[in-house]
Amino acid sequence: MDPRQLSLLLSPDGWALLSQLPRYDEEQALRLSEGLRSRGLDPDLVAAALTQSRLRARAESKFGEFARDMLFTPDGLEQATRLPVAALHAARYARAGALRVADLGCGLGGDAMALAGLGVQVLAVEQDEATAALATVNLRAFPEATVRHADAMSLDLAAEGVDALFADPARRTRRGNRVFDPSAYSPDLDSLLALREQVADLGLKVGPGIPHHALPSQTQAQWVSVDGSVVEAGLWFGRLAPEGSGRSALLVSGKEQHLLSWPGDADARPEQAPAGALGAYLYEPDGAVIRAGLVARVAADLDGTLVDESIAYVTTPSLRSNPFATGYRVLDSFDFGLKRLRTYLRTRDVGRLTIKKRGTAVVPEQLRQQLGLKGTREATIVLTRLRGKQSVLVVEPV
Repeated sequence: MDPRQLSLLLSPDGWALLSQLPRYDEEQALRLSEGLRSRGLDPDLVAAALTQSRLRARAESKFGEFARDMLFTPDGLEQATRLPVAALHAARYARAGALRVADLGCGLGGDAMALAGLGVQVLAVEQDEATAALATVNLRAFPEATVRHADAMSLDLAAEGVDALFADPARRTRRGNRVFDPSAYSPDLDSLLALREQVADLGLKVGPGIPHHALPSQTQAQWVSVDGSVVEAGLWFGRLAPEGSGRSALLVSGKEQHLLSWPGDADARPEQAPAGALGAYLYEPDGAVIRAGLVARVAADLDGTLVDESIAYVTTPSLRSNPFATGYRVLDSFDFGLKRLRTYLRTRDVGRLTIKKRGTAVVPEQLRQQLGLKGTREATIVLTRLRGKQSVLVVEPV
């Protein structure tokens, strides 16, 4: 968003236009744009307002009803913490007794919003001027939050009187590509970790794909999934990690939460579960469990084994219940082959196919096109390795 568009949006006329727009509809957007311009409205204002309308619609999955009164950028929305997860972050600070938190690289202000909502004083610092302006708008209803346009790493933490830190470093290049190497974060991970010398209570949001060997030994590293999708990993230090060092997976679905923990050095090699013969049931651990290196813990809880020593599918001879894995009944299994699979599915009148995979290079959408199914029934298959061979498991949810 350029400065002129931002200025137009924040004007009385711009804010009024935003409040009057209907919920974004892609099919109606062009007609609406033409109609607004025909009324003499500034084309730049119309474009900016409709962009915000579109982003607000997308943001509802992260911010719920709050999205209707917020302003966004595409990149800022992509990296923004979902409000329910931000509330979990904020609860850590509140339980730790934090009184004034510096949110370093606050982005659009989602985490600062959650902290301020619990009555915690927040200094939200953002280096990008336009993003800082949007954060100011988004946090306008929270007197506990102050937004400052500045380089977060130049902040005098002692002078600011902060007793806890939160940082969500940028993890995308200027071209929008994801950054997986922690040393390429902005600010980089080592620089952020060094802040513990000044303020011990530090929380960092990092990419879920961060390798275990890149973690500090003494941290509570927690991977979070929401409704089955891994959304983040967080590193917690000092009073923010009362559970001590280790790795954990937190699964959030609606009001339900399930936590699986492993104590020890966070950078330790994950425990390896044994592999065994395919049983009557197959379990797919949640992605946060896999990222946290806790598949062996789930396998032990299920009294199961892996289908292959390098594949995160667990198999058992009998049905078990476990909140950290989705269960399937195994109906059939055979070596993978396109012709054999096509014949198998057509014989059973399958037209709608769910394809799950792990440990195979097969691209589900390409395979679906190659199968050319036209039947009336549904089926679910899992493409994976059994006994070192590419295999097909025909399954149904339990």
